[in-house]
Order: sequence, then C-alpha cells, then structure tokens
Amino acid sequence: MMSLRHFEIFRTVAETGNFTRAAERLYITQSAVSHTIRELEEKAGTALFDRLSKSVQLTKSGSLLLEEIMPILASCEALDARFHDLERRAPLHLVSSITIAAFWLPTILNAFQEDWPDNPVHVDVVSAANAMDLLRQGQADLALIEGTPPQGPFTSSLFASYPMIVVCAPDYLLAHRELTIQQFCMERLLLREKGSAIRDTLDSALYLSGYTAQPAWTSVNSQALIEAAKAGLGIAILPDVLVREPLAQGTLHALAVQDLTLHNEMYAVHHRDKYLTTPLKTLLQHIGSENR
Repeated sequence: MMSLRHFEIFRTVAETGNFTRAAERLYITQSAVSHTIRELEEKAGTALFDRLSKSVQLTKSGSLLLEEIMPILASCEALDARFHDLERRAPLHLVSSITIAAFWLPTILNAFQEDWPDNPVHVDVVSAANAMDLLRQGQADLALIEGTPPQGPFTSSLFASYPMIVVCAPDYLLAHRELTIQQFCMERLLLREKGSAIRDTLDSALYLSGYTAQPAWTSVNSQALIEAAKAGLGIAILPDVLVREPLAQGTLHALAVQDLTLHNEMYAVHHRDKYLTTPLKTLLQHIGSENR
C-alpha cells in the first residue's frame, strides 16, 4: 500500500536529484530512501529514476508519477497548515427563542465575535419546544430557551430572567382597576400560542389557581398582540422588554392582577455528553455574563 510518506520521499528525491541529499533533507537514512523508491518502482512495475554516476534523474514514467502526486501533496500540506485551526473555523449552530434572539442574543454574539471573529455562528429563531427538538436530534450545539429547564440528558445554565406585564389600552374599561384572577380570565385575552414559553408560564400559574385562559386572540407574533391591546381589543400579557416603550409613551397601560406575578427564566442548554469546543466555551461564558 502506497502512502503519503512514499510520495513525499519520491518528490524529495526528484527535487534533490540525489538519494543522500534527500535523506538529509528528510532526516532519515539513505537506506530508507532507497528502500522506499524500490517499493514504488515495484508497485509501478517500471523504473522511476535513471541512476547516473553521481545523481538520479526522473524517467518519463517518474515524471508522470510526479505530476500525479504534486496536487495531492499540495492539498495535504494545505490541510496540515489549517489543521490546528479547525475549531476556530468550525461553525456553531444556535437555536433561540424569539424574545432572547431579539433582546439578548445580539449583544452576546457581538461580544463573542470580538474573541472569535472568524468563527461562523448560525442561528435559528424558533419556539422553545422546537429548539429542544433540534438539540435532541443533534442539529444544534446550543439552545437558548425560556421557561423551565428541560428534563433529560442536558446541562442547563440560568443566565437571565424577565417579568411579564399585563397590559391594555389606557381607555380600556377596566384599565385602572385591580382585577382578581377570575376577573382577568373573564376578559378578552390576547395571548401567545400554546407551546410558547410566555403562554406556558401563564397557563401554569392559572392552573395552580384553578383557572384556565380562554383567549379571544392567539398569535405567534407578540407585536400583533401589542397592536391589538393598543386598539382596545383586550388584555395582553407579554415580556416587559416588549411593552416598555409603549408603556412609556402612554399607548399601553399596565394592569394589576391580584396574585398574578409572572416572570420567565432563560437558560442556555446543551447535551451533557457534548464535547465543548473552545469557541463554544467562550460563547457560554459570554451568555453567563448576562446574569452578572
């Protein structure tokens, strides 16, 4: 079986025109060089070098072989030069919930790319449930999710949290009253879809109080719910980072509901058996710094 080492020795002999000088350049014995060339010639079934009095010269068959192996050796040497750099060039694949992607992830990735400017990062923005599905299937390196940490063979790191605010239009009929949970559930509710972290947190809290939400609107788009609430079509419950601006502008009003104080925690999740590359460890450090 011919190897790259055979071809390297053959090329060096061709370049130096001498077995002794080839051996010196490669830091091996002359007998090792002679043995390698003999093996190649036996494999080829022909002479690859003419042995002259003080040198060797490629035969026409030897010249053909050199033409064949030069691109191979060049490719291998280029790969060898890049070999130590594989981690830096290997892309990271993240999956993230919508809220994290909108308000936390850009800052995290900007900080990460200052440390690893050449490391590609691919992001899919999906629901928390879909994020975990992709992680389980091995299609993502890291999931950034809201809600509760997942069960199973995962390592979850809490890195931030946010409160959820009940909002309505300032002129909504009950805008300036404190509602009971029962009264809240009887109103026109503008809620995120089931399976979203925001909806799951609300439904869990209502369930523990003995109630169930029957929304008038259900949307995968939080901005649609904000606009519906501004229009006086009902009551929405959304992350504070989404409603902070309309609350400050007076286009939305924060509504008090007795015994309904909600917040979502955010986690960075990876498979506990996954090998963590140096770039991925750096990314986790930047994510963790959000909680300081």
